[in-house]
Amino acid sequence: MSVLPTVAIAGATGNLGAKVTEGFLQQPFRDRFHDIIVLARSRSPKAENLVKNGASLRLYTEENLQEALAGVDILINTYVYLRLTVTRLTHLFLIYSVGPSGHHFKETLLRSIPGSGVKLYFPSEFGVDHYVHDFSHEEWDAKKAHFQLASELISDISICRVYAGLFLEDSIGPWFGFDTKNGRYEAVGDTAQKTSYTSMYDVGKALAILASHRVGTIPPEVHLSGDSKSMTEIAEIMEESGAGRIQVTSVPLETYKANVLAKPSPTPERYLRFLMGEGKIHHSTDGIGNQNDIVQVAGDLSTWMSMSQLAKESHGRPWAEAEWELDN
Repeated sequence: MSVLPTVAIAGATGNLGAKVTEGFLQQPFRDRFHDIIVLARSRSPKAENLVKNGASLRLYTEENLQEALAGVDILINTYVYLRLTVTRLTHLFLIYSVGPSGHHFKETLLRSIPGSGVKLYFPSEFGVDHYVHDFSHEEWDAKKAHFQLASELISDISICRVYAGLFLEDSIGPWFGFDTKNGRYEAVGDTAQKTSYTSMYDVGKALAILASHRVGTIPPEVHLSGDSKSMTEIAEIMEESGAGRIQVTSVPLETYKANVLAKPSPTPERYLRFLMGEGKIHHSTDGIGNQNDIVQVAGDLSTWMSMSQLAKESHGRPWAEAEWELDN
């Protein structure tokens, strides 16, 4: 790898991808790379904004992806095809579910790596560690299949899968049982069970730190945990920041899980709710563990965005305007 590697980010104009790219463009991370390339199908205001902040724009089609990877040392795939929309006044909240079109592109991108100069690949994970699940779901099954194919196609290239738990900015909403509008939180299982939440901006910084390490020293899997909190703790934090009184209740874990598995759905939010209750999104020493220490070396990422910060920014009412009906 060159002294200063070149990074390309696929999906860089998406909700997660843009924040990841911003992390790379911030100091002290930007100076660790020769170039930060935004891979995009077309020009857009989001792409131009990233270019304005120091990125390069490289347009691609599915037919010229290998050409688009010319000179790239590190490839980060943040691409998602969003299929579920929740209205929030004039804004849109998008659940991260890739779908057939997205998985097809990710495979096409993967098949473009052999023969390129890419030495390190971060596949599109960044959420929960689905390898600890005891059930099947098309979204996570596709990710497993992608990694298996990558292991076969690019066995000579380093692959690092990063699991961030739930995204802090997008998770304290009714889709996960946090009914901010009506002041009611509903846990699946124990209300004291902790879940790990990581800011998308911190995911970007963590990736920049990992990507700047020597390739042979990067672990194949990294679990991150920006902040771990239970539903009871989150209610208390939001109340202190102006939410008013929040009622915290729970539904039986096993019954809820059985009902979800009996009625499969392509989007992940119902599954994630019982995974929260099972402690399978708790990236801590008393959960499934994390590798925060790797990205905290020398103070590179010593401070993570916390639930308290989110509460202060939203006055204790994140996603209060979202329209969503809980489906048990």
